[in-house]
Amino acid sequence: MPTPFHFKAGNSPLLISMPHVGTTIPDDIAADMEPVALIKADTDWHLRELYSMAEQLGASIISAEYSRYVIDLNRPKEDSNLYPGQDTTGLCPVDTFSKQPLYRSGRLPNAEQISQRIEKYWQPYHTQLSSELARIKSQHGVALLWDAHSIASVVPRFFEGKLPDLNFGTADQKSCALSLQETLQNVMHKSPNAASFTHVFNGRFKGGYITRNYGQPQQHVHAIQLEKCQSIYMNETAPFAYRPDIAAQVQPLLTELLSACLTWAASQGKSHLAGSQ
Repeated sequence: MPTPFHFKAGNSPLLISMPHVGTTIPDDIAADMEPVALIKADTDWHLRELYSMAEQLGASIISAEYSRYVIDLNRPKEDSNLYPGQDTTGLCPVDTFSKQPLYRSGRLPNAEQISQRIEKYWQPYHTQLSSELARIKSQHGVALLWDAHSIASVVPRFFEGKLPDLNFGTADQKSCALSLQETLQNVMHKSPNAASFTHVFNGRFKGGYITRNYGQPQQHVHAIQLEKCQSIYMNETAPFAYRPDIAAQVQPLLTELLSACLTWAASQGKSHLAGSQ
């Protein structure tokens, strides 16, 4: 059985999390599913390729092995709705973003099966994520978590019309220092690399469980979610091919955003480390 996640430690204050890139569905779970589930349309496709600059920047990287249809790593274990009053998918989704049933009639996961999935797939990812943030904070005085996501540009179930190209979430400025959000806003307003892309901060996507749970700016752990429209780097229809030609247009901007985060984190970390000595 594959490990629940892939991890590579870096040497900078930055950890990039990719909780929805996984595509593996165990055979016993797949046997209960409708054929549409095996298309895995709601995957955050190709983020490892899109963030190919991350390793060069010294970031630690953690990414999921298993599909979000098995269990959603960006939902709380108790499966509370992160967007009260709005439609959303749960900890163990039962339908696609298009509301197509994922499971055959009478085959929905029961409480015991969900508990097993939490133990086998959800908990290991979060244990590693938490451990790495603690290591980074200890070494650098500050830890910065970048939760990387992507979604089809038009999903009527969740939002009207077309989503902005880049959707930054900081839990309404609760998951990171305001100065860090302002640093990113400055890049988006002034960089020539940003001119071709629309963006919003704390719009429809304010940050999921990972951003809200781990972002503790008062403890010098800062979290940001970036939800990207898939139309800016890939084909949005099956087989969901990566488009290096258009990805190359957004990658310099991603590099600039991550580099700005690292510059900000370095200045913060020095003062925090000095204060702890």
